[in-house]
Amino acid sequence: MNEGIEVVLAAALLLALAVTIFVAVVTFNALVGARQQVDKAWANIGVALRQRHDELPNLVDAVRGQMGFERATLQRVTDARAAFSPDAPVATQASVSAATSRAVRGLFAVVERYPELHSDENVMALQTEIERLETVIADRRELYNDVVYRFNTRIAQFPGAFVASVLGWQPRPFFEASPSDLPVPATALGSG
Repeated sequence: MNEGIEVVLAAALLLALAVTIFVAVVTFNALVGARQQVDKAWANIGVALRQRHDELPNLVDAVRGQMGFERATLQRVTDARAAFSPDAPVATQASVSAATSRAVRGLFAVVERYPELHSDENVMALQTEIERLETVIADRRELYNDVVYRFNTRIAQFPGAFVASVLGWQPRPFFEASPSDLPVPATALGSG
C-alpha cells in the first residue's frame, strides 16, 4: 500500500513539474515574441526618422535662397535635424522627433506665406514627402506604443513577471514627447 502512494505522489510530482516547465516555456516564448515585436516596431520608427532626417536638408536648401530673412525658422529645422541620433534612448528620440515636427510645421507655415515657394514644384514635392513621413512616423509611433503596452503588460502579469524577473527584462519606454515638447507654436496667418 505504501508503494502505491509513493507511485501516485511521484506521478503527481512529475506531472506538476511537467506542467510548470510547459507553462515556463510557453510564457518565455510569448515574451520573446512580444519583445521582438517591440524591437521591430522601434526599428520601423527608426527608418522613418532617418528618412525624414535625410529629406530635411533638401527642403532647407530648396527654400533657403528665397527665405533669406526667415533665418530663425530655417535654424530651428537645422538644429532639430542636428539633434537626431539613432542611438539615443527612446525618450530622447521622442523629444527630438517632437521638436523636429514642430520646426517642420513652422517651416511649412512660412512656405505658405511665400507664393514663389508655394508654386515651386521641387519645394512642394519635398513638402509632400516630409508630410508623408510625418504621417508614417505618427502611425509607427502608435504601433510601437501599442506593442510596448502589450509587452509591458505581459511582463507585469503572472507568470510573465516571474520569467521576466529571472531574465532581467524591464518594461520598455513608450515613444512619447515630454510635456514641454507638446505645444504647437502659434503661426500668424493673415492677409498677405
